[in-house]
Amino acid sequence: MGLSRPHKATNGFSPRWVFLFCIASFFFGIFVVDRFWAVPVPDPVETNEEVSLEKFQSQTSQPIVNCEKKEASLQDDILSRVSETHDVIMTLDKTISSLEVQLAAARASRANNDEGSPMVTKPGIKNLKERPKVFFVMGIITAFSSRKRRDSIRETWMPQGENLRKLEVEKGIIMRFVIGHSATPGGVLDRAVDAEDAQHKDFLRLNHIEGYHELSSKTQIYFSTAVAKWDADFFIKVDDDVHINLGMVGSTLARHRSKPRVYLGCMKSGPVLAQKGVKYHEPEYWKFGEEGNKYFRHATGQIYAISKDLATYISVNKPILHRYANEDVSLGSWFIGLDVEHIDDRNLCCGTPLDCEWKAQAGNPCAASFDWSCSGICKSVERMEEVHQRCGEGDEAIWHTSF
Repeated sequence: MGLSRPHKATNGFSPRWVFLFCIASFFFGIFVVDRFWAVPVPDPVETNEEVSLEKFQSQTSQPIVNCEKKEASLQDDILSRVSETHDVIMTLDKTISSLEVQLAAARASRANNDEGSPMVTKPGIKNLKERPKVFFVMGIITAFSSRKRRDSIRETWMPQGENLRKLEVEKGIIMRFVIGHSATPGGVLDRAVDAEDAQHKDFLRLNHIEGYHELSSKTQIYFSTAVAKWDADFFIKVDDDVHINLGMVGSTLARHRSKPRVYLGCMKSGPVLAQKGVKYHEPEYWKFGEEGNKYFRHATGQIYAISKDLATYISVNKPILHRYANEDVSLGSWFIGLDVEHIDDRNLCCGTPLDCEWKAQAGNPCAASFDWSCSGICKSVERMEEVHQRCGEGDEAIWHTSF
């Protein structure tokens, strides 16, 4: 038997060829359409030369104007966003700093309580929440032998009685004479201060043994005690032979209220005195390099202010902060290596008349006045009233000053 041949379609086209023809037609159609849309359509030709020129100018000049407008708008938008970002960063930095301060203050308060400090009697966190919120605390460093100096201040620039309480409530300003106790607690010196405090109610007592060569330690304990007792924006240390204009001090501090770490005073860099027996002798002079070198820049000790963050830092790190012979040098050394803004304000160290008097007459009273030659007002007990009359801002100025 032979093999049969395939059967041919009667119309001459097999189904396979019909299918292939359809496929080819489909792809050819796609190719034609694609080429049609790809062919550029020429713009109509302008026969009028003036119209063509105007059209060319409009087409070439208009985009330049738009680009300039867009560029200016873009620059304004960038500057606006940069400004907004800066504000957000500053707010965030202040928030973080505030949280760090609260945490550090809680630790410091608990530590002081563990040490048995008479100023902290409650558990750390609870005591922290109960601290009054104030503008600044001014600690006037004084000694057992300085009763007449304290009275000269009470009679001039420091409010008394109800006005002292009013100052705390209305202005958020705390003022206290700062003193520790004698080497024999409960002795005649301590009893004298207790009686004075009962009369005036203007002391801050420290868990500290008084002594001239213990000023660095006293300063350290003052800040630790004050930051545990008050939630203040600033803490000030001032000597009891300096004249103060409270309104000017408040206005000065208010300008730096938004900054997180501020160290404010009259900055100086005096010589390191290696010779024994001289005033301000530095026993550790060798740490400052060769003989004749100067100290690092720091605020003079008659008056200076530090922000809450720095006071808290001192309180938390009190056990490991080194104390030099001079307390102003010690304070400056504690801030070396920290991100601290040093502010040199000469309005905090005016000379006594005629210097401060001229400025008061010009309508710009000094914040603080003293004599450099005496490291305070020379013969302050006798002269404090005179300086107050000639250099004071006026007893009512503090009540009319808003911070």
